Amino acid sequence: MIISDIDFSAMYRRHMQRSDRPAKLASAWDAKAKGLSAKVMGSDYTTEFVSRMDLAHAHSLLDIGCGPGTIGLALAPQLQHVVGLDYSPGMLECMQENATALALGNVQTKLCAWEDDWLDIPVCDIAVASRSSIVPDMAQALAKMTTHARLRCYMTHLVGGHFGDAEIAAIVGKQAHAFPDYIYIVNILFSMGFHPSVDYIEMPSRLAGTRGFAEFVKKASWSFGELDSDQLDALKQWYDQDPKRASQGGQPMRWAFISWNVS
Repeated sequence: MIISDIDFSAMYRRHMQRSDRPAKLASAWDAKAKGLSAKVMGSDYTTEFVSRMDLAHAHSLLDIGCGPGTIGLALAPQLQHVVGLDYSPGMLECMQENATALALGNVQTKLCAWEDDWLDIPVCDIAVASRSSIVPDMAQALAKMTTHARLRCYMTHLVGGHFGDAEIAAIVGKQAHAFPDYIYIVNILFSMGFHPSVDYIEMPSRLAGTRGFAEFVKKASWSFGELDSDQLDALKQWYDQDPKRASQGGQPMRWAFISWNVS
């Protein structure tokens, strides 16, 4: 067997099916929208993402899984038109509110998921998918993204397949099967005829910066789901063993920054 014999699209789908973290409903993101909006606008992650982009000859941007406008609004002052896509009405409302607060009149939002029909989604010069690439069918998602970009595409995807520290996941008996890693995307794009570039963005753990165990549990529950008493006891033991490690939330998160030219 050689690499061209491997169907990475089918392999990704099989891997995704065995991942044991249920998909977040739109209502869950609606409930988080206001809090996330306050945290991510102008964040270090945004700076790292935008600094890696090439805006040459670009006038429009499609922000897929836009959330409160983390990437799209950072770039809107340099572009003529920004379109934000999300399946969470609450996130789109936050993006519009943030655009208004920033006096940006070139921002449009559309309620749309990766799996929806994209017939009315405009083609833009650049398409981005920032931390929004956990999808059932990656080849389908990449095809949609690529056909809606004239120049370039940018995507960040988990390195290692865990939103929280893998050690913590093991301790609480959650997410034994990680999400598909970023390397699937690289290989699927290669099979589509593209030659993607890969860089990495490292950020503090989502569990970092808590002011006590109760807050730590609240954050952990978002990443790993509800925890029973035995899981909480195991997590408390881990938390108390090393206060510095606990304050850092375990290992930092790494995102693969994947870019490719469409034309």
